Amino acid sequence: MANLKLGPIADDKPVKVTLELPAELNRDLSAYAQALAQEGGGPAIEPVRLIVPMLERFIATDRGFAKYRRQVAG
Repeated sequence: MANLKLGPIADDKPVKVTLELPAELNRDLSAYAQALAQEGGGPAIEPVRLIVPMLERFIATDRGFAKYRRQVAG
């Protein structure tokens, strides 16, 4: 199994957000949730629960955004 960028998803109290996803992205999230469950040996989670950790990971690893934040905090 490939190493996925996301690790286990924390069980935090959610904030409700309404969002429409393209069908293809929804299928990809479902497949990712399944792969994550197989890699971690745990139960599958709802694909929608991947959105926040994916966004957090994206922001945390975006060098351009990090540079921007350093300049703004400057």
